Amino acid sequence: MKNLVTLGLSLLLAGALALPARAEEPLKVVASFSILGDMVRNVGGSNVDVTVLVGPDGDAHSFEPDPADATALAEADVLVMNGLGFEPWMIRLAAAARTKAKYVTASFGVSPRRLTEEEKARHEEEGDEHGHDADGYPEAARDFDPHAWQSLGNGIIYVQNIADALAEKDPDNALVYQANAESYITELRKLDGWVKSEIAKLPQEKRKVITTHDAFGYFGDAYGVAFISPLGIGNEAEPGAGALARLIDQIRQQKIRALFIENLSDPRMMETIARETGAEEGGTLYSDALSAPGGPAPTYAAMFRHNVPALIAAMQKN
Repeated sequence: MKNLVTLGLSLLLAGALALPARAEEPLKVVASFSILGDMVRNVGGSNVDVTVLVGPDGDAHSFEPDPADATALAEADVLVMNGLGFEPWMIRLAAAARTKAKYVTASFGVSPRRLTEEEKARHEEEGDEHGHDADGYPEAARDFDPHAWQSLGNGIIYVQNIADALAEKDPDNALVYQANAESYITELRKLDGWVKSEIAKLPQEKRKVITTHDAFGYFGDAYGVAFISPLGIGNEAEPGAGALARLIDQIRQQKIRALFIENLSDPRMMETIARETGAEEGGTLYSDALSAPGGPAPTYAAMFRHNVPALIAAMQKN
């Protein structure tokens, strides 16, 4: 009888060992908007399940969360946000959801771009309160431009911050996250070099562009392009009559022909500017949101590959 019991236990143990190991559940990661979501997917791969709150072609400036978003945050392991006052609603939503997730500020370590006096004056005239007195952010956030991802050098910092956070939350896969991040960073460094070389082909006096809102300041600083906008940091305000008239005069005086409508903007204002100045619409730029899958800018890297040739083609007409 003892031998039979021993044999039975041995068979049960052998059967258990033969069963496939239970797959670990992927980390539940919530990203505030589509560009961050793409970065997380590149770093996390199959080890992450990503929920993006503000999806493709969505405007994070005017986003209004719903109960499903609160549920996603409550169940999340990791929350990834931009910071720099870009999404103050994320802090309020996370507090309301009582989430226990790890917070990641992707822009941590970036040298923030301070707004010029002209930009600050324009925001105040337009009533643009983006980033002002945002819950959870220092009051000084009002002085900085949050669109730091528009420089690929900053994008690399974002990627490393995301990799470090995922590794801390899921140490068993830390080497995987770091390897994925290194591969992705190599791609972004090559892309950064390409952008610089392409822009450098244009004479400096031609490097002027009209865009809907002040989303490309970091791009301009990194790659030597001057961007002029009727709107401020946010995209929800309307420019005052005086600001719009001054902009039209500036465009006429400097003979700027390169004009773009961003993917999340109402085109009517820019169409008016084009009529008044003779500027030519150069197509759509992607600034705060990616395109839908299958579109021209479904990933962070693809956004630059789309925007840069369009910008160069338009600036050549200046």
